[in-house]
Amino acid sequence: MATIYPVIMCGGSGTRLWPASRPSLPKQFIPLAGNRSLFQETVARVAGLCQNGGELVVVGGLSHKRAILDQLEEIGISAVILLEPEGRDSSAAMAAAAEWTAQRAPEAINLFVASDHHIPNAEAFRQSVGKAASAAAQGRIVTLGVVPTEPSSAYGYIAPSGPDLSAVSAFVEKPDQATARRYIAEGYLWNSGNFIVRADVLCQEIAERAPAVSEAVRSALAGAEIDGSCLTLGAGFKAAPKISVDYAVMEKTTRASVLPVRFEWSDLGAWDSVHASGEGDVGLHILEDSEGCLVRACDGVMVAAIGLRDVGIIVERDAVLVTDLKKSQDVKKVVERLRKLSPQHLDFPAPEPLESLEAGATRFAAWLRQSALPIWSTLGQAENGAFEEVLGLDGRHISASRRARVQARQLQVYAEAGRQGWRGPWKAVVETGLDRLRTAYLRLDGQMRTLLAADGSPLDETATIYDQAFLIFALASISNATAHPALEVEASAVRDLLLRQVDAHGGLQESGSHPHQSNAHMHLLEAALAWEENGGGREWSALADQIVHLARTRFIDADTGSLREFFDAQWSPAAGEDGRLVEPGHQFEWAWLLARYSRSRNDAGVLADAWRLYESGLKGVDAKRGVAMDALNIDGSVRSPRSRLWPQTEWLKASLILETLSDDVRRAQCLEQAARAQRAVWRYLTPQGLWHDKMLENGSFIDEPAPASSFYHIMAAYTQVKETFGTIAPQKTASFNLF
Repeated sequence: MATIYPVIMCGGSGTRLWPASRPSLPKQFIPLAGNRSLFQETVARVAGLCQNGGELVVVGGLSHKRAILDQLEEIGISAVILLEPEGRDSSAAMAAAAEWTAQRAPEAINLFVASDHHIPNAEAFRQSVGKAASAAAQGRIVTLGVVPTEPSSAYGYIAPSGPDLSAVSAFVEKPDQATARRYIAEGYLWNSGNFIVRADVLCQEIAERAPAVSEAVRSALAGAEIDGSCLTLGAGFKAAPKISVDYAVMEKTTRASVLPVRFEWSDLGAWDSVHASGEGDVGLHILEDSEGCLVRACDGVMVAAIGLRDVGIIVERDAVLVTDLKKSQDVKKVVERLRKLSPQHLDFPAPEPLESLEAGATRFAAWLRQSALPIWSTLGQAENGAFEEVLGLDGRHISASRRARVQARQLQVYAEAGRQGWRGPWKAVVETGLDRLRTAYLRLDGQMRTLLAADGSPLDETATIYDQAFLIFALASISNATAHPALEVEASAVRDLLLRQVDAHGGLQESGSHPHQSNAHMHLLEAALAWEENGGGREWSALADQIVHLARTRFIDADTGSLREFFDAQWSPAAGEDGRLVEPGHQFEWAWLLARYSRSRNDAGVLADAWRLYESGLKGVDAKRGVAMDALNIDGSVRSPRSRLWPQTEWLKASLILETLSDDVRRAQCLEQAARAQRAVWRYLTPQGLWHDKMLENGSFIDEPAPASSFYHIMAAYTQVKETFGTIAPQKTASFNLF
């Protein structure tokens, strides 16, 4: 059985259905014949055809991204979404979907359907597609020709060469009524605009008959920006000639076939056809002595009509249309007049603009300076230098055990704040905090124990690699901020203790249930790079080299470019679910670290790996909520749709550092991603300098205290924001200072 990739084409503006259909929300996304939109009905109709590994694909405009995502979620169906930066007609849209499909399964069959067609008998439609797919598998391009029920000048026609499935003799444009009657008498069919064709066949046909379209689409796919399930086609798409697939391919090809179908079909192109569906009335209305009328009232509006016949009344918040239903096609003339008379009524009011990267960065610095740094250095630190593990969202103390990593992370945060010029009491915070770390957390061998009780007594003497990495990192940041070189001796001693445990592959075994993991190595790499950038000894560079080599040869999956979390003793992927885990936040965090490493060594290969990790992380961004999710599987499926704060900061950091290491096209993409990531971070932060940590799938937050451990991620994001703006717009960095 053939593998089918249904493709839903979301182009078109539905001008004749004004004022309900407008450019920002055209007819395919509004309910016209029932409770669901035409797009949702189409999705439900074709989703079951994804056979033998096929996937549902949606092609739509970038401006309709939110509508597509929201409506897919409402009906619980997922899809790959190809977003056009601007509309270039059907040939380019279909070429993009076919090329994307062919890269995965060249001989798979694409079913191209319009998003705005009304087909009540979904099963009859699917049976017709199955029959057409058999011919498509043999290299034919099959279109479904609807057997006409009446002469119509609203549709194009197809002349078949014979009964049943046969070659196409001719495609003809929309005729006048007299010609339409003649066409029907001669056995012509309505052109439904549905196509069934093998992906490689369509790619070949477009390459031969419309090479400029093919070239532009391939460039656009190569430069596509990944955003979770969405791929925004690159700027090359704009160079595609604006031509329909009928003109580009169907009227020229020798492969065209048509299958007559008899199911009910309409493109609901005007208000008379909506009325004919029998399901077009919407909202509160009263009709007195009226017949054959269509009434659509928006929420909160009551429509009353008396003594009318065959009239359509469509009411929106800002516009009302009253039309003789027989004159529905003339709505397009009204729209043309509106372009000069009242252009603001051509579309719905635009939403408030999204916050820019620069504006968000300015607010970010002020929030750190005025709220976060003060509250965590007062309410978040005791007189003895111990940092709180959590703070209630009302600022209250909450008794909890104390992890060593939190003490080290908070030291790093305030040392970095001092380095960035914060005028608060960072020196006192660091001095007392470091004393507390040394007296309460350090074991006799100089490594940190894992956990203290709330009263400061030891609870867990284990010295994890993860915790020691943060001890080394904190000492690097303090040394940098205070010019205290002796701290390197202390950090080097801890490093050397760790390196005694290195195995034959250059890896370190962590304590606990996952001894072979990438995460602990990631933070050790961060610490090594910090000391290297501080001018520390060559041993730090050697340690960084060792970890990067392990990451590139063992941690990063060669096929997908994704970094795994857990491994076996040979540093091969762990068995079972552990080995399949991919965390988007860690893809971004490793991408950021590898980008720093590649910059210091001018290593293009490492930078390429950083880009692959970054793109892997983008696959984990939930485009609807605009946040990076917690966990995927190695095949890209979602494991946990929850979204913590820290992956958002890593998304921001990776976007910004890669911006500085990119060409012009990628640079623009990175800045857009950085702005989106920064807006995601802001969703978690509270005005008081605290934060939520865990977002549920519905966009709400778990009601829990703010964890201090998140501050390390937040500060690192701020530092990268300032560094990047210092590179791309140094004249603006004063707005981002902490002083």
